[in-house]
Amino acid sequence: MSSPSSDGPSPDAALPAAAASPTLAAAPDAAEPPGSAASASAHSAGTRPIPGPRVRRADRLLAWPPYVRLESLLRRAAELRYPALSSALAAAALAACGVLILDLVHRQTGTTGLLVGLGLALLPLPFVLGALAWLNQTARVPLRHALFCLAWGAFAATTVAIMANGWASDFLIAHQGSARGETIGAEFATPLIEESAKGAALVILLLPLHRRLRCRAERTCAVLARRSPAPLRRSVRRLRNAPRLRRYLRPLPYFRPVTYHGPHPRDGRRRARSSPRTLAAGVVLGGVTACGFGFTENALYLGRAFTDDQQTRLDGIGLGEPPSLRDFDTTVHTFVLRGLLSPFAHPLFSALTGLGIAIGLTTGRRWAARLAAPVGLLLAMALHGAWNAAAGLGTHGFLLVYGAVMVPAFVALVCFAVWARARSLRIGRHPDHPAGNPAAGRSARRRKAA
Repeated sequence: MSSPSSDGPSPDAALPAAAASPTLAAAPDAAEPPGSAASASAHSAGTRPIPGPRVRRADRLLAWPPYVRLESLLRRAAELRYPALSSALAAAALAACGVLILDLVHRQTGTTGLLVGLGLALLPLPFVLGALAWLNQTARVPLRHALFCLAWGAFAATTVAIMANGWASDFLIAHQGSARGETIGAEFATPLIEESAKGAALVILLLPLHRRLRCRAERTCAVLARRSPAPLRRSVRRLRNAPRLRRYLRPLPYFRPVTYHGPHPRDGRRRARSSPRTLAAGVVLGGVTACGFGFTENALYLGRAFTDDQQTRLDGIGLGEPPSLRDFDTTVHTFVLRGLLSPFAHPLFSALTGLGIAIGLTTGRRWAARLAAPVGLLLAMALHGAWNAAAGLGTHGFLLVYGAVMVPAFVALVCFAVWARARSLRIGRHPDHPAGNPAAGRSARRRKAA
């Protein structure tokens, strides 16, 4: 181990010195490179450190500028949090879907038809988004989640719907014939595909990559459960053990199970149930997703109708005659049907899906937690199928379905929005509710705990 020299110690005497030397006792990773002060002191003491070729090779490699830049980039990437990384991936995926859907619509409408379709589809959009923004005062959904749902509906959901509807239509026509295949596709396959694609936005928001919602001792729900009365404690226990899927969901502020309410006006007991904010959040997220979906779908249908009308006019009249409104009857009919009579159709369908998911995540009853989301999705599909079937019943049949099904459903949604807004304001002003009087809420919980 030691280098013998004429004036140094003998090899036999160097062994115990090497065993007592802290340099030899150190790990190879802690060995100093040759030429350093520690190495010089070790050589002066009659010993030398264990050679470290790994350290010297690593120093030479990391000193190379590309490796230095790569190490810095990896260090910065490691400092990124999962929300930032997932947001960047979602933005990139939605941008790719936006380019793809723009190309698909452009192939079917042409440049002029695309521009006309986008302009006409944009007209009813502010009214629908304004109504949802008013309801969002109760839901308090963050802007980034609303923008994600809007982009998902406009780009991703429409891309999936166009491709899947085309494949389903070809399959049904090949196996069921032309007329029967188109009917089955419009009334059953299309609602199933489109409502599932729109509802996937809420599922993506609720399924994180690295977090699970578990009610442990350090969580707020367990603390409130211990300090709450017996009826509420049993409700929270049922809520915690109801569906196992909840432990894999992200605890969003507007989708967290509510464990505190003011006294019930009938029996005075506190109950665990879905809050107006949670229900309104489900409607807002579903409606915003459907707004983006309806915008792209309207642009496709309106652009296609304008292109067909323009081609028909050129084939029948030619370029010599000036255009008139009668030459674009199909475009006007499509705009009246989709832009004036039914701008809230898709938001109404998806609102049922969002409402079912909101109830399933926050209710204290096991059967409701398991059935609310599937029932909401099935109702959305049924209403969408009835709306598509009405288009093939003629004018009188369409008006009958519109007045008997769509108008009552829309009125019920408006009444729910007004109730949720009023209920949220009334709960916030209650003296025993933490939102209206935080000090009173804390003192009441301390008295109950004592």
